[in-house]
Amino acid sequence: MPANQEPAAEFDPAPHGRSRVGRTFASLQERGRRALSSRAWRLRLFGLLAVQAGVAATIAWFVAYQFLDNSSPIFAPTTAVGIVAAAMGSRLRRTVELLVGVVLGLAIGDTLMPLFGIGPWQTGVVVVLAIIVAVLFKGGGSLLTQAGGTAVLVATLEPPVRDLSIPRFVDAAVGGLIGLGVGLLLVPIHPQRTLLRLAEPVVGPAVAAMHELAAALRVRDLGQAERSLRGLRNLGPQLTALDEGLSAAQEVVRLAPLRWRERHSLAFHAESIRHLERTLHSCRSLARRLTTALKDDEPIPEEFPAAIDLLADSVLTLRCTIREHEEPQKPREQLLAGVALVGRAQGEAVRNPTRPHTHRLGYSGMIAAGEFRTAAHDLLTASGLDTEEAAALVRRAVERGGQD
Repeated sequence: MPANQEPAAEFDPAPHGRSRVGRTFASLQERGRRALSSRAWRLRLFGLLAVQAGVAATIAWFVAYQFLDNSSPIFAPTTAVGIVAAAMGSRLRRTVELLVGVVLGLAIGDTLMPLFGIGPWQTGVVVVLAIIVAVLFKGGGSLLTQAGGTAVLVATLEPPVRDLSIPRFVDAAVGGLIGLGVGLLLVPIHPQRTLLRLAEPVVGPAVAAMHELAAALRVRDLGQAERSLRGLRNLGPQLTALDEGLSAAQEVVRLAPLRWRERHSLAFHAESIRHLERTLHSCRSLARRLTTALKDDEPIPEEFPAAIDLLADSVLTLRCTIREHEEPQKPREQLLAGVALVGRAQGEAVRNPTRPHTHRLGYSGMIAAGEFRTAAHDLLTASGLDTEEAAALVRRAVERGGQD
């Protein structure tokens, strides 16, 4: 959403104190609404995971207690919950890592604890050795965490008795399979809904940063332009979460029978997300170049900020049309209008190569114009056009803008 702009307070100096209190109260209200909205978003996104984790832990405990003759099941429900918690990534890969981590933790714990006994330094030694072995296996974060955590459980919750690794591993394996079954078969996530919710914290701040950049260019405010650039750069964690969600969604439609019918539509969403990410990288380069143009006091024609506003609006419009399953005609028109404006800002096109071309943009501005066209091309492709058709539309829009 666009950045909030508070009204100026210098028009009425008499009630200045009340105005400041009012602005403070309004700011607190806005922060409260944002915090509430963020909590609601997280609840919508991860609420199903809580249900999956509860169901998986219940089934894993029951199976281990009833069928594996384990009077105190620990590893089965623990591993099941760990698998469910891996929903925003590759569950199959995470399942293998968790089980390997359990094996390492159990093997090292059951080997060393009968020799050293139970105690604080013994626990620390076992954890260190378990993680070192996991590192030597070139394990990821899940493997390291599970190896160390399992070693702690062996060192603190169980007596130092040999020959318990196999029963514990069976418990963990059963829990992992149950967690995988609940997450992929019994209660799978909704792929498209999950991706749309993960895209919210990416699209909203990106659009706000682009509008802020356009406003900064109009008044040549270098500080505001740098803030917009920082806002675009800070989207890294959100993009990572979106990528992990895409991997999870693709895994679900591949393995969950309840979601097989959504394979075709998810393929379109996946392609759109990839092009959206490329667009954001181009927007970041665009903001960096235009910030440099302000630093170097280069000319920035008024058409350029207007084009950036159109680019930002097209991202929101495209998201709405994809969500509503509508033809994305409006965002395409916005993008091509923005490309034409950038072409006009760049200067009149010269057909005769012997004639000099007088640019209205400086060095950084010319590079920024190219980044804008790249971003527009990626968004047109995200709307469903093929690469060649999108490139042809961009070229025609540039020529039209240069002739105006």
